[in-house]
Amino acid sequence: MTPRMKATLLFALVAVLFLIDGVTVSWNSALSIMNMALISAIMALGVNMQWGYAGLFNVGIVGFVALGGLAPVLIATPPVLEAWSAGGWRIPLALIVGALSIAAAVWANGRTTGRTRIAAIIGILVAGFFAYRAIFDPAVTAVEAFDPATHGNVGGLGLPVLLSWPVGGLMAAGAAWLIGKTALGLRSDYLAIATLGIGEIIVAVMKNEDWLARGVKMINDIPRPVPYEVDLQQSAAFLERAATFGTDPVTASTVVVKLLWSLLFLIVLMVLLWLSQKALNSPWGRMMRAIRDNEVAAEAMGKDVTGRHLQIFILGSAVCGLAGAMMVTLDGLLNPGTYSPLRYTFLIWLMVIVGGSGSNWGAVLGGFLIWYLWGKVEVWGVWMMAQVTADMAAGPLKSHLTDMGSHMRLLVMGVLLLVVLRFSPRGLLPER
Repeated sequence: MTPRMKATLLFALVAVLFLIDGVTVSWNSALSIMNMALISAIMALGVNMQWGYAGLFNVGIVGFVALGGLAPVLIATPPVLEAWSAGGWRIPLALIVGALSIAAAVWANGRTTGRTRIAAIIGILVAGFFAYRAIFDPAVTAVEAFDPATHGNVGGLGLPVLLSWPVGGLMAAGAAWLIGKTALGLRSDYLAIATLGIGEIIVAVMKNEDWLARGVKMINDIPRPVPYEVDLQQSAAFLERAATFGTDPVTASTVVVKLLWSLLFLIVLMVLLWLSQKALNSPWGRMMRAIRDNEVAAEAMGKDVTGRHLQIFILGSAVCGLAGAMMVTLDGLLNPGTYSPLRYTFLIWLMVIVGGSGSNWGAVLGGFLIWYLWGKVEVWGVWMMAQVTADMAAGPLKSHLTDMGSHMRLLVMGVLLLVVLRFSPRGLLPER
């Protein structure tokens, strides 16, 4: 069987899984899983760029996804004018003061020597820190004091929500640049440590800085680029069309909206996949794989290994940030408490490993397959444990076994990973 035939067959099998779910359960369920699978495939594509192209071990994916998820709040939600009047304008001023302090310390490091350098750097940083806090703390207190039950934040710019998707990618790319400039010149394990730490720091900041996005109190009612179901249900033309197909308006509206989401996400995925394939098969892509396979030889041939690593690290992180913005837009809310490394780091890695590291099509296949199983195995596990314990007497053992059903997804993911590594260690669609 040729690689193309194998890829076609595997994608067809995954499509059949979604069709079966739509026919046997509901099309709402199938499309909900499909939409998240499309977003997960984009995340896997970003991680594959980093690991599959260049061998960069990023275990802080959750941070870049969360940073991208912040973009719809900052771009699309309306500004809270009362919070800005209370002192919100001082927050960006404080951030500018902090950035200027760091820049001044860097300048002093390059222009002074000896003890003078140490004294200058310490003096600048200490003075900058106190100046920053003197402006920042009162401003945050004033912003968070305004109607904390519904606001307590500065809001956004009120721009079209689709604009937030590339902005989310740019925000993640900026964070990747900062991390890469400090860690990519070291061994790969240092990069893993740096990304893990930065990822958790980003999530922690989003949880605790209420002025930014209300923290754990969440931001909801984020604008969306597709119609609301209730608006369709109030449209006479839509009601007439739904009646023509013999479908009730509620079901029809939810299915249509989910299909529109799927179309948007599919367009983004196909564009990214096309660009990724073009890049991978170009001289640039061959150079990246050469660096991945033998950094010493590539550096001896005059290649800027660190610079290329930084480049691909930024690109992969930007794709993850884009996916994070898309996911928050789909959900219509931002809840920093839901950003778990299990879901947004290790599950994405599983997609890349199972699909095939270094293969763009493999990463997409892994995204679809793993997310489908992640969504369905919990339901299957509960059903299976209900059948197993049906004849058991009520008691602690039955309760324990019943509760285990919801955790079957972790067992299945682990078994699937072991099976793939045993029988197809390069993934289902390996790199060619």
